[in-house]
Amino acid sequence: MITLETLENSIRGRRKCKRVGRGVGSGIGKTCRRGQKGAGARSGYKRRLGYEGGQFRLFAKLPIRGFSNARFRVELDIVNLSQIEEAYEDGEVVNAQTLADRGLLSGRTNGVKVLGEGELTKKVTFEVHSLSKTAREKLQKAKISFQLSKP
Repeated sequence: MITLETLENSIRGRRKCKRVGRGVGSGIGKTCRRGQKGAGARSGYKRRLGYEGGQFRLFAKLPIRGFSNARFRVELDIVNLSQIEEAYEDGEVVNAQTLADRGLLSGRTNGVKVLGEGELTKKVTFEVHSLSKTAREKLQKAKISFQLSKP
């Protein structure tokens, strides 16, 4: 019968604990490889990762590698079809200027993307920069014209 006390680790041997502070002749006696004085020689010391004793940290001095698209990404303002349904009448044009006039956009804009949440029953013309897949399907089903432009 196998019990917990009979189990053995057959994969690898157990690493022996390094015994420090066992005399000067052992090679790791006296200061126990901690050096002379300072915080690192005291008990309870924890070394902060990357800390260099008040000096500017090495990882902060090195250049950042790789590429991030965050600096070049164009953020579009989003508007739902339900908002357009409430704000517009038949025959009007939906673009960045008219959306800002009605209070659906605030401040400077890089372009407008229309999302497909809600239903649109009014026949309006879209002059926007982007449409979501669902918004495009709903506009095509309702036979509403749209024109896409670059932001």
